[in-house]
Amino acid sequence: MADDQIIKLLEEIRDIQRENSANYKQSLQNQEQAIAIQRGAVQRSKMGFVLLIVLFAFLGFTYFVPLLSGFLSWAAHR
Repeated sequence: MADDQIIKLLEEIRDIQRENSANYKQSLQNQEQAIAIQRGAVQRSKMGFVLLIVLFAFLGFTYFVPLLSGFLSWAAHR
């Protein structure tokens, strides 16, 4: 009688360990997917930052060149 209970208990432990192992594998896959998504988001944000810097440089150039040209012209006529 005790042997049957021990066997049943060991089978339950085995089944729980199998389920735990399957859940662990699934969680690892989910983590890998999350890391891939985060890497993609970081890449997109880096590209956005670079584009923003280029835009500011372009706007600064288009603003300061005429300003500097006007100042130099004004200084030359003085």
